[in-house]
Amino acid sequence: MTFAKHPQTPLQVLTAMALFAGLVGCGEAPRQEARPAPTVTVAKPVQRAIVDQDEYVGRFVAVESVELRARVSGYLDEVHFHDGQLVKQGDPLFTIDKRSFQNAVAQARANLDLARSNLTFAESDIARGRQLVRDRTITEQVFDQRTQTFRNAQASVAANEAALRQAELDLEFTDIKAPVAGRIGDRRVTQGNLVTGGAGGTTTLLATIVSIDPIRFEFTFDEAAYLRYERAGSGGKEMTGRDGNVLVGLRLIDETDFAHRGYLDFVDNVIDRSSGTIRGRAQFSNPGGMFTPGMFARVRVPGSPTYQALLVPDGAIASEQARKYVLVVDDGGVVRQKYVTPGQLDDGLRVIRDGLAAGDRVIVNGLMHARPGIKVNARELNAPASPAPKSGDEARAQ
Repeated sequence: MTFAKHPQTPLQVLTAMALFAGLVGCGEAPRQEARPAPTVTVAKPVQRAIVDQDEYVGRFVAVESVELRARVSGYLDEVHFHDGQLVKQGDPLFTIDKRSFQNAVAQARANLDLARSNLTFAESDIARGRQLVRDRTITEQVFDQRTQTFRNAQASVAANEAALRQAELDLEFTDIKAPVAGRIGDRRVTQGNLVTGGAGGTTTLLATIVSIDPIRFEFTFDEAAYLRYERAGSGGKEMTGRDGNVLVGLRLIDETDFAHRGYLDFVDNVIDRSSGTIRGRAQFSNPGGMFTPGMFARVRVPGSPTYQALLVPDGAIASEQARKYVLVVDDGGVVRQKYVTPGQLDDGLRVIRDGLAAGDRVIVNGLMHARPGIKVNARELNAPASPAPKSGDEARAQ
């Protein structure tokens, strides 16, 4: 039996060739080009002399604060200032009606003149009495009476002199002047009101004055910090202590740098039982009057003696849960992970207290491309960049 042969069409031939090529290709593994090592920028830690700084929140307080109260009672006659004005020591502020006090001064002077006249007469009378008692014209008793009259006249003159001085003093007290230089608040009593004066507790408050320049800043720190300051300060170190004159920095709530400089001048003598803190005080110059009593600010005080520290850019430090670490490149170009203890910021760099050596090459750029254990192409910071490898098309074009 014979079978007839059917000629194959060109489409069937192409399909068979494609199927054969696919079967052959399945037996070969795909080739993968090796990726180049990622490039990172490394730098060695900066070595610098550092003083640890402690920061605290506090308030400004005035060096001098005075409540203006009258020393004599009377009706308020004049007010010589504008509310919130800066005043100098001795500037007139209030005037109480003087007329009754002027009359009191005139009456005291008249009484003094009368007493002096009586004293003059008594002095003449006793001078005559001395001669008469020697001549036995008057008795000793009469002379003793004249002597008593003379002494009473002397005492009357002294009493009336004191009364005159008090009357003149009361008249002077009708002019209320600024006892200190500073900024005065608003007036509490307007013109025409009765002012109660004196030294009792019912006197009338007229206004308040607070000094502006210099100004003090008060803050509190805990017992542990106090002990650290005292122990380091007693060793002759440049630390916060009771001796004062320690340079401190300050910044306001809308500032980023501790640009204002002052001196710590006082540490309290007791620790507060309720809070376990102790009060410290610094003094700052305030020529422009920007610092105001009651204003909040942050103060930075030295918290350690000077020591040599290693610093790295703050962006080179990464976090792993509660721990901090940096990535370094060893001599073989392999990335290693090092756990560190960071400290304060100093001029844009972060102090590393522990975990880093001076010769370590820390990755500062390219952290996204680096992982512990992989090999990288490390380039020193600020070193000239090496030319990038050319693509195959660029090489063929040359």
